Amino acid sequence: MNILAIDTSNQVLGVAIAKDNQLLGEIKTNLAKNHSVRLMPAIDQLMNEVSMKPEELDKIVVAKGPGSYTGVRIGLATAKSMAWALGVPVIGVSSLEVLAYQGRFFNGLICPFFDARRGLVFSAAYEWGAEQPVEKYKETNMLMTDFLDALGEQEKPVLFLSPDIELYRDKIKEKLGDRAIIPTFSFHVADASHLIVAGTKKQVESTHALTPNYLRLAEAEAKWIQQQKEQQSNE
Repeated sequence: MNILAIDTSNQVLGVAIAKDNQLLGEIKTNLAKNHSVRLMPAIDQLMNEVSMKPEELDKIVVAKGPGSYTGVRIGLATAKSMAWALGVPVIGVSSLEVLAYQGRFFNGLICPFFDARRGLVFSAAYEWGAEQPVEKYKETNMLMTDFLDALGEQEKPVLFLSPDIELYRDKIKEKLGDRAIIPTFSFHVADASHLIVAGTKKQVESTHALTPNYLRLAEAEAKWIQQQKEQQSNE
């Protein structure tokens, strides 16, 4: 079973290839550069390095968000196009869940999150069980202060994982004190290799049915919907 994993849902661009449950190679960069320009060259480079052709792929796994609207669309569009052209299944996995794999040895709540601006975060909370993260707090888009209040009600240590950790470090420590665990920076970005592992535990989806997991509408789209409602109410 040859699997290609693609993650462009946030600033990190990651691609990985596994063969029969063995990781053959991975490319990961954490650069504020255009994923749409760099993704296909990264896939091509990695496939050449592991001596594999696209038609040898059996499955594609992609991070479907939440995260960057543009990044999520780029990853899904590429994964779905390749899957359709090659006639192979595609599986979408939550970007938060993939990041939670960094906390697989932690005994407590695992809290991955991404900054959503204006004090809001995309977040969830998991506990490790059955060799995968088990969701304890559903994925949400809410104020970080409110989410920390909810976590504070639990008498458990909380591991925070986020590429945006420095934006909220002081607030996390203020709310949770010693119960908040913030590891070194190397643990705060997702690995495409974890995406492959997560994908093996998910059901195959229809290629056309796979949609982005934005958790909220883009600001322009939300304004357009509000305008339509206002127009309808005035008619």
